[in-house]
Amino acid sequence: MNTSVKVLVIIPAYNEAPRIGKVVRGVRQVVPEADILVIDDGSRDKTARIALLAGAKVASLVDNLGYGAALQTGYCYARRYDYDFVVQMDGDGQHEPRDIPRLLAAVQQADVDVALGSRWLGKGSYQSSLLRKFGKFFFGFLASRLTHYQVTDPTTGFQALTRPVVNFYCSQVYPADYPDADVIIMLHRAGFRVREVPVTMYRDESGQSMHNGLKPLYYGFKMMMSIAMTLMRDDRQLREG
Repeated sequence: MNTSVKVLVIIPAYNEAPRIGKVVRGVRQVVPEADILVIDDGSRDKTARIALLAGAKVASLVDNLGYGAALQTGYCYARRYDYDFVVQMDGDGQHEPRDIPRLLAAVQQADVDVALGSRWLGKGSYQSSLLRKFGKFFFGFLASRLTHYQVTDPTTGFQALTRPVVNFYCSQVYPADYPDADVIIMLHRAGFRVREVPVTMYRDESGQSMHNGLKPLYYGFKMMMSIAMTLMRDDRQLREG
């Protein structure tokens, strides 16, 4: 990667003290020239302290505001300090840091604004519950029909973004709770170009996933509502942010 390019890796984290140190060190080893920002989303454990000791910068939110709000905090930081590219990944160890250069290589091409890391492309062995597989199929199908390109992993949190997309995400159009298939559809309608990139992901064993227990039912309802709201927006309004 060109060392003159400014890259920020943002990692939203909530009560990830057992895992965040390893995640930060893994990122530092793969992309030592990048800055790392952990957004501590109101954790009640030592997430922030461990992230600092591992070498990350930390932005601590006073309360647990949710995944989307934590991500948007990172985007606004990237805009303020003029980063060229942003990589977002989870703090629970699901995402493989060695795939970061592949995502960055994709968004450094002229025809890609967002690179989505897909666990379902290539020869991955990711295992998930039957309910999550159904959700992946349903929302992937819906996003694919509405964007006219194949979306295999609509819930991926492992992405690379260009500066214009970061600026777009800092606006009021970005959802504060579950930015997944709805955001992919929103990006397409706003004129951004999205490409999926095969990555390795590991199953979340922390028990905190939004897709555990009955949470997928609530998630599915919220996502349908968010997609409906996205489709009701005027394309010009989306392009203006």
